[in-house]
Amino acid sequence: MEKRIQKVLVANRGEIAVRVLRTCRDMGIRTVAVFADPDRSALHVQLADEAYALDGVTAAESYLDQNKILAIARKASVDAIHPGYGYLSENHTFAAEVEKAGIEFIGPPSRAIALLGEKTAARKLARSLGIPMVQGSADAFSKAEDALASVGDLRFPLLLKAAAGGGGKGMRIVHDRSEFASAFKMASSEARKAFGDPRVYVERYLVNPHHVEIQILGDKSGQVVYFPERDCSLQRRHQKLVEESPSPIVDSDLRDRMGKVAASLASAAGYFNAGTVEFLVDDKGEFYFLEVNTRLQVEHPVTEAVTGFDLVKEQILAAEGRPLSFRQEDIPLKGHAIECRIYAEDPANEFFPSTGRLSVFRPPSGPGVRVDTGAREGDSVDVYFDPLLAKVITHGSDRRESLQRMSRALQEFAVAGLHTTIPFCKYILETSIFVEAKHTTQLINKGVLQEFLNQSLDPILLDAAAVGSVLLASDQRTDGNIAGAGAQTAWRLRRKEQHR
Repeated sequence: MEKRIQKVLVANRGEIAVRVLRTCRDMGIRTVAVFADPDRSALHVQLADEAYALDGVTAAESYLDQNKILAIARKASVDAIHPGYGYLSENHTFAAEVEKAGIEFIGPPSRAIALLGEKTAARKLARSLGIPMVQGSADAFSKAEDALASVGDLRFPLLLKAAAGGGGKGMRIVHDRSEFASAFKMASSEARKAFGDPRVYVERYLVNPHHVEIQILGDKSGQVVYFPERDCSLQRRHQKLVEESPSPIVDSDLRDRMGKVAASLASAAGYFNAGTVEFLVDDKGEFYFLEVNTRLQVEHPVTEAVTGFDLVKEQILAAEGRPLSFRQEDIPLKGHAIECRIYAEDPANEFFPSTGRLSVFRPPSGPGVRVDTGAREGDSVDVYFDPLLAKVITHGSDRRESLQRMSRALQEFAVAGLHTTIPFCKYILETSIFVEAKHTTQLINKGVLQEFLNQSLDPILLDAAAVGSVLLASDQRTDGNIAGAGAQTAWRLRRKEQHR
């Protein structure tokens, strides 16, 4: 049964909130933003038709507070809630409460989130379907001793992973038994802070794989399609830094096999709306199921670039109960797209958060370049929320052109006032191992970071050079103020100890 959505609450912040708000506006849908105290003047707040305070400073006091968000949803009389990614996006109890309130959850049904969003439950379902997977524990644990007992004859190194969410949070590599208890404590603590659930499970850690994922989309009638894969192998601290579509190591046969497996898993779970099934691919071209992210992914723009679909729009249409307007064979693959995540982090200091004021923040533009951001010149970067400032997406007729455009875009991206990952992204995309698509998830761990730090130019100078090139090319401001007059939004970052 179709139901037209006329008003959406976006239960998130930053670039993803801005992204969702803009598609809603394109569709003629009224919008409601929510904000923590530091985000009072944020871009997503200013773009929404209505905005409500969550009366809190930290994520736990604001964007993770289900009761506050549901109360605002009722007060604002919204038809639907879009959770973005992170925070409550994979929380099945929140989705169930939204459904119970008679509000549409723009995402999969709560029962599907409970089955697939909980990582060990998803593994059990995948195993029952005969899908190849990485060896690991059948259950998630709250105590290190229970998790260690589940290891059995699994060989080290092992990987500890949060049961309730993804995005690299709540993950630790364990090289031997002596490290297990301390690594479990850190993974569990981070999982609790990020997802409100401290449980952790264990799986064998594969060395030097490619990380490849399949975007799925389903409607309420049971149709499920899959999109061309994304390669997310370039990571640091288990978090993706650069993504691309299609993967340079996947051929059409492997693409179809992975896609069909992903769609079958979604169908078995009664899944609809958008989601991502993640795999590891070894050097022999064999793939192994990793997990399901029951939400929109940070890297969804590269899929949009090579297919022409607006995935947020498709999410909303699916939530309205509309059947998919296209078939599997209608999904194109046009050219190549790359995404670089721009974090307020210092590569020279183990990618720890960098704080300060964005005295200069001028994203690139031009042919084949898209920038998703919720930051503006003049914003302040502080210590509580995620460090993602922006995503730069380039699209070209092939991988070479997309890479060339990304190099140009990163060179144009001017930021001053704090450290960012821009210089490191530019450096690593120009290494021969990446250009020749020979990289794996271990590339950054194999001395590339040290090589970057050993350059003759310091990362700070590289940032300054990028800023200078823009400022020299721009018109002189009569007041001499290069910082602009942006709102003093406090972009909050995770505390340093959480990255150890």
